[in-house]
Amino acid sequence: MSDDLPALSPHDALVAIMIAVSASDQNPRTSELVAIERTLNHAPIFAEYDIDRLRAVSQTVMALFEEEDGVDALFGLVRQTLPQRLFDTAYALACDVAAADGRLHDAEAMFLAELRHQLDIDRLHAAAIELSARARHRVL
Repeated sequence: MSDDLPALSPHDALVAIMIAVSASDQNPRTSELVAIERTLNHAPIFAEYDIDRLRAVSQTVMALFEEEDGVDALFGLVRQTLPQRLFDTAYALACDVAAADGRLHDAEAMFLAELRHQLDIDRLHAAAIELSARARHRVL
């Protein structure tokens, strides 16, 4: 990982995961970006977040994605920065972004599977989080 990448706060780590799942299929959709914005504006965990950090965090994620082992580096940063008690929160936020467009694309599914593994999310808990995200983003 490049030494010139900014350090991440726990809030930044959550934002980075949301951006990364959206960018994982190399085609961030408007609905996913709106879901990120809505989450930043309304989720209690982001009440104290400086929204001006969004650009720097986005640039960090994109820079990591350009590196050969960048996704692994991102997961390492997240594990290092985020308190373990928020690992399921990170997974839930990622699932919400992935579900925002009503479809789970292959690259997003692979990213979520790796995130689940990297954060050691219990499979039963992960299934509940995934079902909840799908339910929240269903349309008639």
